[in-house]
Amino acid sequence: MRWHQLLAALGLAALSALAPAAEGGASSGDPTGPVGEPVAAWNLHGQFTSVLQFHPAFNAAYSGSNSLDPGNNGRETADATLYGGVRLWAGGAAFVNAEVDQGFGLNNTLGVAGFPSGEAYKVGANNPYFRLPRAFVRQVIALSDDPAAPAPADAANQLEDPGTGDSVTITAGKFSTVDIFDGNGYAHDPRGDFLNWSVVDAGAFDYPADAWGYTYGATAELRHGWWTARGGIMALSKVPNSKDIDGQFRQFDLVAEFEARGEPMRRPGTLRVLAFLNRGDMGRYAEAIALARQTGGAPDTSLVRRYASRPGVALNAEQELAQDLGAFARISANTGAQEAYEFTEINASASAGLSLGGGRWQRPDDRAGVAVVMNAISSAARQYFADGGLGILIGDGRLPDYGREKIVEAYYACRVRAGVTASADLQEIVNPAYNRDRGPVTVAAIRVHAEF
Repeated sequence: MRWHQLLAALGLAALSALAPAAEGGASSGDPTGPVGEPVAAWNLHGQFTSVLQFHPAFNAAYSGSNSLDPGNNGRETADATLYGGVRLWAGGAAFVNAEVDQGFGLNNTLGVAGFPSGEAYKVGANNPYFRLPRAFVRQVIALSDDPAAPAPADAANQLEDPGTGDSVTITAGKFSTVDIFDGNGYAHDPRGDFLNWSVVDAGAFDYPADAWGYTYGATAELRHGWWTARGGIMALSKVPNSKDIDGQFRQFDLVAEFEARGEPMRRPGTLRVLAFLNRGDMGRYAEAIALARQTGGAPDTSLVRRYASRPGVALNAEQELAQDLGAFARISANTGAQEAYEFTEINASASAGLSLGGGRWQRPDDRAGVAVVMNAISSAARQYFADGGLGILIGDGRLPDYGREKIVEAYYACRVRAGVTASADLQEIVNPAYNRDRGPVTVAAIRVHAEF
């Protein structure tokens, strides 16, 4: 056993031992404090997640620089995080996350636009390394008191508070854009539910992020009765798909989202409408193709980058259908004239699925889910990849037979003990990287997750 695998196993054992004793996290304060008063001055939570993914050999007429390896392939990722929060003043708190990461996504996270593991970053390492993915402050300004409103519970990156009614929430610092936007109670957490990138997030939401998925920015949310409106400005990378964020905000992203909550079927449901606008140096596919045909060779968007805009939209719905049964769906699209900036090569995406709780078979803490997703790229992107261009995740060297990327995913998450779950996940990917000449690919995964 390699030393990093030993470290991962020890981390899991430690978290497993802590989970039942400290379920709900460590905190300081009066847990039954009076309404309107802070109930905790600080808290501390932790998590450990390990994912082992494998795909058997599949048919491939040819392969390119960014192609998924057609042979038998297995990879693992592991990460351990400590979440610390401290109250600064009434309604204000600061949060810092410290994390150790290790491992690689399949084929170094290349070869599929809807990549099969949300626990895999665009960078990998054999040895564990330390990062600080989040460090932010949050201010909640209560606009009205409502004792019946749900009170925020003690959780990772959240201090327990008495319930408030209408409110304004401001968040600033380093965090993930999808911490705030594009949430979904059934499909948004690769540590607990689905794994595929285009299932847990809107596939065409090219949200600002470094190679690990985090950025700097500020957001504001107004919650009023049955609706919430939120908006924010976040920094893009200095160069598309890079490790370094543009801290001067010359290249940035504007995001706005409206969320409506109700009971259309006498059961809770939520609808979110999102719009975003990227502003940065990005290459147009047509210009890259034209230059390549003049000079010879494959097109390269990095040679034709100039300051431009790239907008997109996403529709996101979740609906409880019955006790322990919920449905979700996302539809998203962006303009396909320019290269993908941060996320992946998807210009249009539609996903839908079901989430089922284990109470129906006397396993109330278990959960199962199934989802289908279809991803597509624009005609300009098709030509770029057909001529041999490379993107963030894909590029087979040619694309004579384009087809929409189709994915089916199913998972089962089993509670092992308090705070510990083990999951089995299976995905079938048809036309990986939009290429009918490759695949289909079957990807199986085992995930272990512990938290306290």
